[in-house]
Amino acid sequence: MAKETVVVVCPGRGTYNAPELGYLARHHAGSPWLAHFDAMRAGAGKPALSALDGMAAFDPALHLRGDVAAPLIHACAYLDFLMLDPERFEVVAVTGNSMGWYTALACAGAVSAEHGFAIADAMGVNSQAHAPGGQAVIVLAGEDWRVDPAIARGVEAACARVGVLPSIRLGGMLVVAGTEAALDALTAELPPLPRPPLRLAGHGPFHTPLMHPSAAAARASLPPAWFGAPHVPLIDGRGAVWRRFETDAQALWDYTFGHQILAPYDFTAAITVACREFAPDRIVLLGPGETLGGAIGQTLVALDWLDIADKSVFLRSQGEDPYLVAMGRSAQRSLVTA
Repeated sequence: MAKETVVVVCPGRGTYNAPELGYLARHHAGSPWLAHFDAMRAGAGKPALSALDGMAAFDPALHLRGDVAAPLIHACAYLDFLMLDPERFEVVAVTGNSMGWYTALACAGAVSAEHGFAIADAMGVNSQAHAPGGQAVIVLAGEDWRVDPAIARGVEAACARVGVLPSIRLGGMLVVAGTEAALDALTAELPPLPRPPLRLAGHGPFHTPLMHPSAAAARASLPPAWFGAPHVPLIDGRGAVWRRFETDAQALWDYTFGHQILAPYDFTAAITVACREFAPDRIVLLGPGETLGGAIGQTLVALDWLDIADKSVFLRSQGEDPYLVAMGRSAQRSLVTA
């Protein structure tokens, strides 16, 4: 029987929240890789992921901090990736959103499992090194998940007037970043929206030039020698594809700790390329959480992919035979694990 082809999507910050507490214990207890990641952190004098995941209650002040959230999310996602059933599925490409790029590097084999975790762990620390500022999410799509171009133009004009920068293009949403003063001023400038903008707690001005200290720290501590060509195609935050026999390892390192940190991350473009170039039988979203599911669904609607014309069609097709399989959903997880 022919294998189903899948594009794997790695989640970024904001996906390990109170409902995800205990995710590692529920799905990966006894994993030798989890024990190895814990040992790596112990060697650096850091608390074990299994201990952080096993706390009695979710502590936003702790679990949402970059140096805790990043390694937790990476470990959940990478260990989920290892659970995909290789007898039934062929991974034809890997991509990720924002911090998920570091996990995608490891899943695609562009860096080793150890170096992938070390990068995610270090970038959790480095992400806290930046000029003052933060992020906010602006919803552009209506209830049908379609974006009114006039609203999108109005939002971009408002951002330009107050000096707020695009950070992540996320389906029917736009994540913006800037100084706290600029973000405060933005609300009054915005056109009428489907819902008010949401400031993201604990997030810095990611994917903007305000992250230069983070990029410098990464370049100083994470060597190019860790990087190689991916085993499977790797789709970056511009929609560019890194292929096994075409990748220059130095260029991949340069992108990862340069453009990827300092310029907008276009997750919409990554999913668009994943569909149009690789035409997978399914998209598999690794855990923890499933918050990227909406952004992926909105991108499919914008593409009219597989005749998915709006939110209602997407939800109906998901109920019948999910094209998007979220491993953070227990009911869907079993569809792709051995």
